[in-house]
Amino acid sequence: MRAIVTGGAGFIGSHVVDALLARGDEVLVLDDLSNGKRENVPGGARLEVVDIREPLDFEGAEVCFHLGAQVDVRVAVDRPAHDAQVNVLGTINVLEAARAHGTQLVFASTGGAIYGECDGPVAEEAPRRPISPYGVSKLAGEEYLAAYNRLYGASHVSLRYANVYGPRQDPHGEAGVVSIFFGRLAAGEPPQIFGDGSQTRDYVYVGDVARATLAAAGKQGVFNVGTGSETSVLELYRLCRRVAGSELDPEHLDARLGEVQRSVLDATRVERELGWRPEVGLEEGLRRTWGSIAGSEP
Repeated sequence: MRAIVTGGAGFIGSHVVDALLARGDEVLVLDDLSNGKRENVPGGARLEVVDIREPLDFEGAEVCFHLGAQVDVRVAVDRPAHDAQVNVLGTINVLEAARAHGTQLVFASTGGAIYGECDGPVAEEAPRRPISPYGVSKLAGEEYLAAYNRLYGASHVSLRYANVYGPRQDPHGEAGVVSIFFGRLAAGEPPQIFGDGSQTRDYVYVGDVARATLAAAGKQGVFNVGTGSETSVLELYRLCRRVAGSELDPEHLDARLGEVQRSVLDATRVERELGWRPEVGLEEGLRRTWGSIAGSEP
């Protein structure tokens, strides 16, 4: 089929492009390259440099995987209007382009930033309590998709990703801690841990996320995409250090105001309805990621 990937030159988007090409699809990447990189777009895909807030043409596309976004929580806090322009108005613009040509949207949303503090693995029906403008803008995007489904009989789907990590990860995004840790270890600098490191996250490998994203095409609704398991920052660093063969101890800094202490997603629905489950364990995923940084893996 013909697929469009907004943000396809970025971290997760480029892996979605890889997966689409691997199964023989025709792929058009739309990216303004503000964070994405040309070299992330494989030769089999066509790249158009465009902002998702500009006029878009989806003619002939059966599905658009919408990963183009402002993803830095700190930018969202400092510049909430800019965050909303990209993540809310940009998504509306993408929805209108999809509506004009009957294209389905698969929307990349977020679990951790939407649910807020968790007391265990949270299912899709759990209360949404975002504590950052980024989480609010992503939740608004989900609600626009749901409204278009009701209003126009569309079949758009939202995916709430857990903390995605892997090769090509930008250390400035929502879940860039793995990239930050490995970047500092590669430079021989001690990584920084805010607070005591007991805060936990659900880390899911980017290749698994790409598979879930493709599996969502043709479906409808909201799905968590995570492992259902949580790992503390201290444990994550212990694994990163072991994988990198480093003896560096971390530097502890004051805890950051408003940081969620516990975030983990219940992935029961995505397994039941999409037949997806994560295949790459955390340590193996970290080895693949370190290999891409250290040059031992393409």
